[in-house]
Amino acid sequence: MAASLAALLQARGYRVRLRKFDPYLNVDPGTMSPYQHGEVYVTDDGAETDLDLGHYERFTGVPSRRSDNVTSGRIYSDILARERRGDYLGGTVQVIPHVTDAIKAFAVSETDDVDFVLCEIGGTVGDIESLPFLEAIRQLGNELPRRHAVYIHTTLVPFIAAAGELKTKPTQHSVKELRALGIQPDVLVCRSEYPLPEGDRAKIALFCNVRPSSVIAALDAASIYEVPMQYHAAGLDTEVLDAFGMEAAPRRT
Repeated sequence: MAASLAALLQARGYRVRLRKFDPYLNVDPGTMSPYQHGEVYVTDDGAETDLDLGHYERFTGVPSRRSDNVTSGRIYSDILARERRGDYLGGTVQVIPHVTDAIKAFAVSETDDVDFVLCEIGGTVGDIESLPFLEAIRQLGNELPRRHAVYIHTTLVPFIAAAGELKTKPTQHSVKELRALGIQPDVLVCRSEYPLPEGDRAKIALFCNVRPSSVIAALDAASIYEVPMQYHAAGLDTEVLDAFGMEAAPRRT
């Protein structure tokens, strides 16, 4: 979803950069089995990163960098190294604020030359290991000026064959978990095998506290290159820009 949205924003004339937050404790994917995690993507500056960065680069043409991928392992490794050097002057090192501050610093570093930074958090809402990342983006949304951060939640609307219907409860519970953490999604991207009926869309909007137009159906596609066009037809880029209070793309000189 992130790569497709970035491509759509690019098509409107905006400059984008994508970043991937991986909650696992490995320092980087370089030593991970490809049977578990998929192939490693090596950036131009020699970083061994998540394969998603390859999709980002393929969809946008923007070369990925070492600074575009971080794991919990790398965050903790850097913080512990600083603690051993005495950088914290003997103070207690904690998840909040030290880990969350490191995550926020990663999110906004080297972004002066772009209009949008899309940060994708791996894993599933409710995973213990992703909690520091969710807390960090919650804080960041409050620290940035108003309408400078938008939360997009990708969720599953499964089809129950025995009942012959789509079920919205997983989406409702997922959003409930996020809201309990202090994050109210602005846009919901609903993965589904079948088209989302208007009744289900309205139900999701009602129980998840978003507008019906912000419930975006994300259907299976025959090719990944069809996905941006499907999102555009569903109005994803329009809803995101509307959440930012933006309309026309900026003029470039």
